Amino acid sequence: MRRTTMCHPQMMEEHPASPPKCLTMPSITEDVSALLVQACRLVPPNQNHLVSKVSKLIHHLLNRLQVIVDEQNLDFLLAYTISAIRQCSSWTHMEILQALAALVYYNGSKCQKYLPDLLGKTGLLMKMSDLAQSDPEVRRAAVHCMANLCLSVPGQPYLEEPYQNICFKAFLTILQSSKSSDMDDIIFCMLLQNALKGIQSLLNGGKMKLTQTDELGALLAVLKKTMFHGLPGLNIEMPTVLYPTPLPQYDGRPPVKPQQSESSASRPAVNKKKKSKVKPKKIQQGEEEEEESGGEAEAAAGSGTGSVKMCEGNTWCPSSVGVQSLPGNESRASGIAQVSSHFRSSRWKRVSSSESDYSDAEGTMQGKVRSYQAKVRQGALACFLSTIKSIEKKILYGYWSAFVPDTPELGSPQSLSLITLTLKDPSPKTRACALQVLSAILEGSKQFLSVAEDTTDHKRAFIPFSVMIASSIRELHRCLLLALMAESSSQTLTQIIKCLANLVSNAPYNRLKLSLLTKVWNQIKPYIRHKDVNVRVSSLTLLGAIVSTHAPLSEVQLLLQQPCSSGLSNSNPATPHLSTPDWWKRAPVGPSPEEAAVSSPTGSSEPCWLIRLCISTLVLPKEDSCSGSDTGPVAGSTYEPSPMRLEALQVLAHLARGYFSVAQVYLMELGEVICKCMGEADPSIQLHGAKLLEELGTGLIQQYKPDSAVAPEQRIPVFLVVTFWTMLLNGPLPRALQSSEHPTLQASACDALSAILPEAFSSLPNDRQILCITMLLGLNDSKNRLVKAATTRALGVYVLFPCLRQDVIFVADTANAILMSLQDKSLNVRAKAAWSLGNLTDTLIINMETPDPSFQEEFSGLLLLKMFRSAIEASKDKDKVKSNAVRALGNLLHFLQPSHIEKPRFAEIIEESIQALISTVLIEAAMKVRWNACYAMGNVFKNPALPLGTAPWTSQAYNALTLVVTSCKNFKVRIRSATALSIPGRREQYGSVKQYTWIWNSLVMALQKSEDTTDFLEFKYCSSLRTQICQALIHLLSLASASDLPCIKETLELNGGMIRSYILQFLKSGAKREDSGASHNAQERDQMVKVALEHISSIQALAGDTAKRAVVGFLEDTLTIYFDSSGSEAALLGSANP
Repeated sequence: MRRTTMCHPQMMEEHPASPPKCLTMPSITEDVSALLVQACRLVPPNQNHLVSKVSKLIHHLLNRLQVIVDEQNLDFLLAYTISAIRQCSSWTHMEILQALAALVYYNGSKCQKYLPDLLGKTGLLMKMSDLAQSDPEVRRAAVHCMANLCLSVPGQPYLEEPYQNICFKAFLTILQSSKSSDMDDIIFCMLLQNALKGIQSLLNGGKMKLTQTDELGALLAVLKKTMFHGLPGLNIEMPTVLYPTPLPQYDGRPPVKPQQSESSASRPAVNKKKKSKVKPKKIQQGEEEEEESGGEAEAAAGSGTGSVKMCEGNTWCPSSVGVQSLPGNESRASGIAQVSSHFRSSRWKRVSSSESDYSDAEGTMQGKVRSYQAKVRQGALACFLSTIKSIEKKILYGYWSAFVPDTPELGSPQSLSLITLTLKDPSPKTRACALQVLSAILEGSKQFLSVAEDTTDHKRAFIPFSVMIASSIRELHRCLLLALMAESSSQTLTQIIKCLANLVSNAPYNRLKLSLLTKVWNQIKPYIRHKDVNVRVSSLTLLGAIVSTHAPLSEVQLLLQQPCSSGLSNSNPATPHLSTPDWWKRAPVGPSPEEAAVSSPTGSSEPCWLIRLCISTLVLPKEDSCSGSDTGPVAGSTYEPSPMRLEALQVLAHLARGYFSVAQVYLMELGEVICKCMGEADPSIQLHGAKLLEELGTGLIQQYKPDSAVAPEQRIPVFLVVTFWTMLLNGPLPRALQSSEHPTLQASACDALSAILPEAFSSLPNDRQILCITMLLGLNDSKNRLVKAATTRALGVYVLFPCLRQDVIFVADTANAILMSLQDKSLNVRAKAAWSLGNLTDTLIINMETPDPSFQEEFSGLLLLKMFRSAIEASKDKDKVKSNAVRALGNLLHFLQPSHIEKPRFAEIIEESIQALISTVLIEAAMKVRWNACYAMGNVFKNPALPLGTAPWTSQAYNALTLVVTSCKNFKVRIRSATALSIPGRREQYGSVKQYTWIWNSLVMALQKSEDTTDFLEFKYCSSLRTQICQALIHLLSLASASDLPCIKETLELNGGMIRSYILQFLKSGAKREDSGASHNAQERDQMVKVALEHISSIQALAGDTAKRAVVGFLEDTLTIYFDSSGSEAALLGSANP
């Protein structure tokens, strides 16, 4: 029958299942269904010949016309076919099952009434698919029916779970069974294909979950066995179940047996590998031998051919194939393309027809068998891919060693893995499938691979797990680079490079020995000019992964500084698809006069070839030699295809983010590139141009931060930054901000506008400054949530600019815009608005510290009230909003002036604000929220105008903070609460003696419990917590009154030794306060204790009161011990007598 579209049930053996696309003509569906029903009514189900004809008619019509039968007619036809199977002779079963398969195709959920008859314990399909079934064709057709039953349309009901399990076990049994002697090879392959497709359908459409270890292990075992089905030279035996283990599991690969033939030339010779005496010039396979891993280039051997010898372990023997060993990276890069097309295309055709022992008919049959075997391997890999997507990655990585290679020991063959298929399989499609599966395993593996480490030589009696993973990463690099050199199929080549990009993105190169990235870098360079655009795009993706992984890496920094021609000089005329080594020099290589103002960090005038490549890809016309592509640009375009240009922009963005010192030399030229890209008609090119602008702007801001490690003379001068932004603001950036038909571009342009260096913004022409502000305030009214969120965030950045933050009108306009966004329905917009409101209140605090009080006087009291009310409401929102809302509340309460507090309308809002902060400190929210609430409470305590100590809310605030400092699971929150408790500067602010005593005792208890945690990650904050608590206790002592001393004395009698030991640690450590960032030197720390001692000594105690003497004695003894232990002279402390 003529091959039809994917709706053909038979085609499910070759393609992934997809819902039928054939329901556009209901009249045809109804007519066909009615015809089939009428035919079945006319033919009794016990008439063998007639039933056979009707079954063929059902099969033929449903397949050719791609009809899905409606539920009512389906019910009748299913009943008829089931009855026919039971009543007709066995010779008709094949045709009836084919009809049944066509009927149940994507109809599994509509067959519930007949599932017991089909899939029950004595069900027809269960009997006919059983191993005891004598007719292999019938067995295959029954399994085909079961697989079609498992298909389901997304969003529609699927097979019930009990029947899913029945089918899964049946499919698994088939895959675990061996081929019987009487079964045809092709029928066996089709049987395996149907079983694999059935499992894949269960995992995809049926959403079946593999929760049991044995269930998953059994599936992975059969998948590993089946994905090597029919591979030349391999006949593996697998255990029934694979178990998760960090160690490689037994492959069960029997030794390769010599084929029986009269000619000795047709038997593969089993020889030991020889490392030396490799024929130096005769390159047949294009793969190399690497001494460091002791591995050999691998390739597949055609069965039945006499011209190829196989080594032990199925590797190529040097005696039969000339393999050239390339000594260095440059040699490897230059020899990449010396891969004979014979390697892949004629792997099965190594013997000419005149030399072959087979007839043409036999050869055709062998080719057909090999084709079906390749489809089985592809089906197994597709099923494996679905399995990966249906289980958690942490479970999958337990089976890492079963599918990912490790470096083989010297003289041992490499274990069978996905890499074996990548290097040996004769089918390009199968190799591509294996690479897709490997990519899926590598994707998201960063956390798992992060344990790898081989920076030091491990000479131990055992191999650490970290070294095993590092060894696996090295082997993956080696094998994928071998595959890259040997591949001739463009589609498979693309998959290899994508797989390498996934590996590079997830491998921890900062914990591995150098040279891995260098090898990838040098070998991928030539493929940037490959004739296939997909290969070129994926090559740029890989380069982007290299410059973005763990940036900045010293190895990549050196690679970026290499001369343009490094690794690309190649005089071999056989190199495929490559231009001359200086192809990237079409663009001018000399820096512009503006760039010359910025000295290169390396002091070298050599241009960065990668930046030059990306710029030339974006701005120069394409070359005819590499323009062929199915995904090329629109007709008439003179530039590289759009995917290539987009990837070039992303690589430039990665470079600006991770290696700004390299990119900064090209700042003005990149500005011109951005202007060109943002001025084009393609919105995606405009969008990525705006993202590159944002990264460059962020890099400039990082350079000028106070804690920047970049020396002032290495920074880009402010005047050049001003020139850069003026060019953009006079160019296409304003137009992008106004392109309402492309909201994503608008949002990205807003993000870019927020990345202006504050020092440069103040130097921009006045009209450009007004343009930026006007644009942002106008776009804040946008109906699009992406644009509104980006605009709100940008305003939150601008309000901190030194040249704008004292402009009362701008701050007020910004506040109104932010408050409006804080009412938006979108959580993302509200979160950005809360962050900007926090920044705006930071500006209020900064303005308080300036000598000029005009800002405070001119700022509207009504607007301040609106900000309070909005912040209070936002503190009840989701955590993303709440964390910054409480930050804003703390700043607003700190900003309040006495003139505000005196007004009655502020009294209620102050009470509500503080109650909102107290409740946020106490609730079980995200730790960031509680940390910000404690921080905000500390800001409240800094305002001397607030009635702290006398107001009713005082005790509630202190009780909340003391509860947190003694019991919060997160130590950073405890540190912040202890910091807040040490802020009040007067004794009356701590309230009554009872309140003071409660705070003191809580801090002592917190000191005792400073190591009580079950979370290992919190231990690193123990020292900082103790330091902050000690500082709070000393602060309380320096403010204590005579009535406070008895409670202090009582605590010292109970816990004096513990308190003294921690205070001595505080005096000696000089530890930086983890939370606040303030550090205290030795003199400042002991001065704090001296001040406390002097204060206690100056208190007028009542006659007979021993508390003062006890506290003074404690402090004196502490200082004496400290000075004695530190070798300093113990100065006499004050003349006051206790």
